[in-house]
Amino acid sequence: LLAGLLVDKFQFHLPLYRQHQRIRQAGVTVSRSTLTNLVKRAIDLLRPIVDAQTDNVLRSRVLAMDETPIKAGHQGRAGPQKGKMKTGWFWPLYGDADEVVFTYSNSRGRAHIEQVLSESFSGTLISDGYAAYARYAAAQENVAHAQCWVHGRRYFIEAQKDHPETVTEALQRIAMLYRNEEAIKAQGLTGEKKRQYRLDHSKPVVSDFFQWCRDQLAQGGLVPSDPLTKALNYVLSREASLTVFLENPDVQPDTNHLERALRPIPMGKKNWMFCWTELGAEHLGIIQSLISTCKLHDITPYTYLVDVLQRISQHPASDVSDLTPRLWKTRFADNPLRALIDPRHPDRQSKQPEATVRAH
Repeated sequence: LLAGLLVDKFQFHLPLYRQHQRIRQAGVTVSRSTLTNLVKRAIDLLRPIVDAQTDNVLRSRVLAMDETPIKAGHQGRAGPQKGKMKTGWFWPLYGDADEVVFTYSNSRGRAHIEQVLSESFSGTLISDGYAAYARYAAAQENVAHAQCWVHGRRYFIEAQKDHPETVTEALQRIAMLYRNEEAIKAQGLTGEKKRQYRLDHSKPVVSDFFQWCRDQLAQGGLVPSDPLTKALNYVLSREASLTVFLENPDVQPDTNHLERALRPIPMGKKNWMFCWTELGAEHLGIIQSLISTCKLHDITPYTYLVDVLQRISQHPASDVSDLTPRLWKTRFADNPLRALIDPRHPDRQSKQPEATVRAH
């Protein structure tokens, strides 16, 4: 029941009130508040697993980070904005081992980046163009900052209506980088061979692109408010961080992998719209961290949750990292614990009537 509630709500975005209706139609009497409490208690059980997963993500050499808003917490009925929901922020982190964690903050400020990263992370931080990431990385001796080419590309797309030919050329130049990335993947290049391929094939493209951008501005005729001016200035002001991937084969040229993992949040908001409390938002981050990581490792979230919700109470706390989806797959996926209602559950199998052979 618990795994089913979690998967239906957080993977398939079915609100609890709809699940309650379905359960009631099946003839089961249970209050909606009971279902809510069951979900909360189940997620609290899973919190240590996500804490362990977060620790591993922060040990990554390359870390992608982003932020997305969510309505979380009630402002109260006093004051000028009666009944209005507060805006909170999810800050997902994507680590080297294809694990993602959704951290939550009630602010979009740099303070949350510092709180999450400052004590544990040392390496390359990949992000979009939000200035808080650049300011954080600039203040750290052990953090390099790489930025996302896709976000820069979007600025040019916004200028395409007014400058179709110029923008088409910009997009073609950027596309050459991605054709090189496809070639790297097709050839299975890694490490130094991947780095050298980028230096031989992508570095000239990048150098020519930035010179072309400078030439466009030097021609004159563009006002500061022109979308093309904004696009050119956006990439030129980030030239150093947009070239980090050339020298580091572990750095991707964009944050697309993180944005794909982030999709359940905006998709879910279409169904449940907001979280009543900030604690509810934290709970959402916990369960989405596990479900999203399950998907990244080709694990069925329901199978995983059925197992760990039973296993966690008897598993040594010192080895809780074994229950993160990545390690669970190597240790327990071949023989997972099953729900009692599952016909594959050992107790159910032992109670199956033995087949009899009738002689003729």
